[in-house]
Amino acid sequence: MSTGVVLACFLGLSVAALLVLVRLARGPSVPDRIVALDVLVQIVVAGIAVAAAVTRDGTYLAVLVAVSLLGFVGTVTVGRFVERRGS
Repeated sequence: MSTGVVLACFLGLSVAALLVLVRLARGPSVPDRIVALDVLVQIVVAGIAVAAAVTRDGTYLAVLVAVSLLGFVGTVTVGRFVERRGS
């Protein structure tokens, strides 16, 4: 894989993560912050996927599945908590 492509991928993911962190810090409501946290987890998953493609190492795939499932379960759990709380 070309070094420029890898650099562009990580640069794009870094910019996206910074924008999501701003939304996470200044979100107008709790659900907005929950969605921002979920997007941040998915950006991390994308970064791991790029690293797996660069190194051509299949052991990253188990980490990808685990992080994705934890992010999903965490988002659903916090979403239900916020819904019951009434925010």
